[in-house]
Amino acid sequence: MANRMDHEYDYLFKIVLIGDSGVGKSNILSRFTRNEFSLDSKSTIGVEFATKTLQVEGKTVKAQIWDTAGQERYRAITSAYYRGAVGALLVYDITKKQTFDNMQRWLHELRDHADSNIVVMMAGNKSDLTHLRAVSESEGQEYAEKEGLSFLETSALGSQNIEKAFQTILTEIYHIINKKALAAQEATRNTAPPSQGTTINVTDSSAGSSNTFCCSS
Repeated sequence: MANRMDHEYDYLFKIVLIGDSGVGKSNILSRFTRNEFSLDSKSTIGVEFATKTLQVEGKTVKAQIWDTAGQERYRAITSAYYRGAVGALLVYDITKKQTFDNMQRWLHELRDHADSNIVVMMAGNKSDLTHLRAVSESEGQEYAEKEGLSFLETSALGSQNIEKAFQTILTEIYHIINKKALAAQEATRNTAPPSQGTTINVTDSSAGSSNTFCCSS
């Protein structure tokens, strides 16, 4: 069976990658969208994005993944970067404690600029470098639970949990969108005008009139 064209999708979700420079955001993006990894990848300048279309519970979802520079000098683009994002992957490097310690600052920025309902997952990247580990998996899990975030350790080099991370984020977004749609449908039904044949009493009761509009049985 032929694949659907890239422009044919049921949903388009914008996901942002955030975290310090050098934690592997660009390689996470390239591994997920193109199944590529580069050991000598350069720091991102400004903003880059790539897309990937996948299935979520029978629906075709196009993920638009945005990758930004982690350096302070590029933070002026913050508001535009977060606009329209429905998901975020908050990334630190398990071999660099400082990148984990900075999670609070990134999370604060995310909550300041993104929609309050944004789906957030925290990822401890470079899990293949266990011999250089500076942050334990339990530390990452504990912090994520405290902040109400999903959590995974990932490896862009070995592909560990990269697909799972995005699939989890996209599935949760899809569930939220579905719940909102159902709630909107329910609200529409509850506020819909009466169906044909329903009698409406339009008498001004304050006028004291005894005339009413009614139907005889």
